[in-house]
Amino acid sequence: MRFCSIGSGSKGNGTLIQKGETCVLIDNGFTLKEFENRLAQKGLTPLNLSAILITHEHSDHIKGVGPLARKYRIPVYCSHGTAQYDGLGSIPSLKVIDSHANFEVGQLVITPVVVPHDAREPTQFVVSDGEFRVGVLTDLGSLTPHIIEQYRHCHGLLIETNHDVAMLRRGPYPPKLKVRVEGNLGHLNNEQAAHFLTQIEQKQLQFVVATHISEQNNQRELAINSISAALSCRSDWVIMADQEVGFDWCELT
Repeated sequence: MRFCSIGSGSKGNGTLIQKGETCVLIDNGFTLKEFENRLAQKGLTPLNLSAILITHEHSDHIKGVGPLARKYRIPVYCSHGTAQYDGLGSIPSLKVIDSHANFEVGQLVITPVVVPHDAREPTQFVVSDGEFRVGVLTDLGSLTPHIIEQYRHCHGLLIETNHDVAMLRRGPYPPKLKVRVEGNLGHLNNEQAAHFLTQIEQKQLQFVVATHISEQNNQRELAINSISAALSCRSDWVIMADQEVGFDWCELT
């Protein structure tokens, strides 16, 4: 089982998780041409995709889903709330999921996790092949006991480190946007991500990736240092998901 990102940040997001012939894409915030180019850099084509999972309807996560699904007739899975988003357009195979029930795509079992975010019915996902678990946890403003429990035993983890609180407060965002980002339905900051890591089992973690970092309200070093301190590991062990290239394949063994 392996996973990678084709890009992470406010300009577009996409995560790939693969087991054998089964490959799921979580979100696509890129145009069709840009997505095809980024996917090729990871050694795949859209024909390799078994399904697209949507976390929520914000444009940096959903913008490219409709064109991709229509051109290649890829099944799309999302919550009932997300499915109501008009911008998704006509989808050849739209599968509305129960946000509190596991479902299967090929060799993978998907666990949706409801999160607090300012969207209609946002869900993040834990993906398992029966041996390993990869947790994707971005775009949430606060943590709940349910979230911590669902991600407790992951082998690979993508965790949001959106902003540094001090940088956000003194940064260029309008006051209303600052309140939104820092609020309970906004985005996780470095300290929240670090706290989350202290609440889960760490011994089985093979990869931890810092994701969805703000270009204006955070710095790579601040995010990585927060995570490495929480994990008591070297800073160069932590992976940073980049807006332009994401990060390369991580193989769980």
